[in-house]
Amino acid sequence: MVVDYNKDNFIEADKPKPNLLPPTSFVVNELMKRTLTNYGMNPLYIYLSGMLGKDETSRIFQLYHVGTSKKWGGSTVYWQIDWQGNVRTGKIMLYDAETGHRTKEPRSYVSWVHTELNLPNYNLKQCLFGEHLLSENPTKPVAIVESEKSALIATHYMPEFIWLATGGMHGCFKSDVVSVLKGRSVMLCPDLGAREVWQTKMALLTSVCSKVVLSDSLEQCATDEQRKNGLDIADFLLMTETPAMILQKMIKRNPNLQTLIDCLHLELVDSG
Repeated sequence: MVVDYNKDNFIEADKPKPNLLPPTSFVVNELMKRTLTNYGMNPLYIYLSGMLGKDETSRIFQLYHVGTSKKWGGSTVYWQIDWQGNVRTGKIMLYDAETGHRTKEPRSYVSWVHTELNLPNYNLKQCLFGEHLLSENPTKPVAIVESEKSALIATHYMPEFIWLATGGMHGCFKSDVVSVLKGRSVMLCPDLGAREVWQTKMALLTSVCSKVVLSDSLEQCATDEQRKNGLDIADFLLMTETPAMILQKMIKRNPNLQTLIDCLHLELVDSG
């Protein structure tokens, strides 16, 4: 007869404890809302206003909940808001108001809201930038780019897609992150030079999405110089001058034109 020593001596054997993952941490929603202002000191807002017009830039910033931080004298906050409306974190980046490019000299200016707040035991689980738009548009096709700035610009030119951003070539390609794309039709738009890397993510996405297409449009039309510089879809979209871009060039040549527009409350009408 086999004797269970623990049972016979009333000693409860240690049971294996489940491996419980710590809950995802969130930033208070009210904090995010307080950053959705002061766009006059936001270099990216200033740049895009010259490209797309102030009204359109304001619309896109509000759509994606893009904020302004006082850090570095005025910078952009890309809030990561999940499909349930929870604020995961915010990426803070500094841009040049003239070129629209990130400021990388004398160093790269990038930080995170949860880091700046010194939140203790913060369990960060990133989500796709723009993810909150999925719940608002349950059947709309999705397009994914690398940078948050590209998502903002592309949504102006091709509003038939929900534009999301991974935050980098390798960012946010995890099963728990892409699960929000279940049943969606998705188009991947990697930067020049990143197509092979994104090709390796296809199996993960096809297991979740109803359809996945890896676009090669940029590779087909790019020059060697453009490939060397790793241009993205936003760079190509901005190569076509919009009426707002033409107007800004005219104002730069003659600043009095802006005064006239303000005094007469004139609005730019795009005949297209």
